[in-house]
Amino acid sequence: MRTKITVVGAGGVGATTAQRLAERDHADVVLIDAAEGLARGTALDIAQAGAIAGYEPSVSGVSGWERAAGSELVVITAGSSRRGGMTRDDLLADNRGVVTGVCEQVAERAPDAVVIVVTDPVDAMCHVALGATAFPRQRVIGMVGILDSARLRTFLAWELGVSVRDVSGLVLGGHGDTMVPVLSHAAVGGVPVRERLDAERLETIVQRTREGGEEVAALLEQGAASHAPAAAVVEMVDAIVLDRKRVLPCTALCHGEYGFDRLFVGVPVKLGRDGVEEIVELELPADERAQLERSAAAARERVEALGRV
Repeated sequence: MRTKITVVGAGGVGATTAQRLAERDHADVVLIDAAEGLARGTALDIAQAGAIAGYEPSVSGVSGWERAAGSELVVITAGSSRRGGMTRDDLLADNRGVVTGVCEQVAERAPDAVVIVVTDPVDAMCHVALGATAFPRQRVIGMVGILDSARLRTFLAWELGVSVRDVSGLVLGGHGDTMVPVLSHAAVGGVPVRERLDAERLETIVQRTREGGEEVAALLEQGAASHAPAAAVVEMVDAIVLDRKRVLPCTALCHGEYGFDRLFVGVPVKLGRDGVEEIVELELPADERAQLERSAAAARERVEALGRV
């Protein structure tokens, strides 16, 4: 029997995620959206593309939850997105209700699922999802680190004039201004980037990485990034469905790792069939450790703010 994956939300990220999953051809995909026509139309479009692209899709678009029963994976992209002048924190009140409602359905209909949270602000929404599902911490994971790491690697590759495949680098912590591009572990062809680029050029790249989502949104004028976030989700899905044991930067619940207790933080994790199998602790220099602690403090403030919205 094929794996079943439910994607909640048929907006830009959800629709693109469903398309990429269909192209993988290793799972049946259920796309849920309150706007049934949007979900059904998107699913039909993806299915018809299969005849041209050479995959055999099984994608259904629905507004209810019946077809999601028994899903092994649920990806939550539903919720309000940022509008002009809004911060991710402004989304707390709106998206708390959305994620709670989704996760109550997940707990009832797919009690063994791994949940991937994409809805902003991701760290806080992971806490909401964990509380609403009462799942083990291994099965609630947030997607931001892979996306931000991809942006860092892209900008480093462009600056150095090399293939992005030969650039390694990761981003830890939260999403946005408090993210921590870990330059101490970034390299090109095995050579540390700090040996290839001076501090000023690296700082420019770090700042562009932190503003990566805003840069895309400003250029689009209406809408936000969808292709790179969807690709990040699918990398997580592949690691779980195919039990690949990939070490990837994701938002996971720390129980003492990195000195954080009962807090979702962006950290390197080993992903396999059951979700987070291990949180990998890197040796970080003092400056990057301090940045990660500031990022975690901002995440804790958002969690505490949940009690006031």
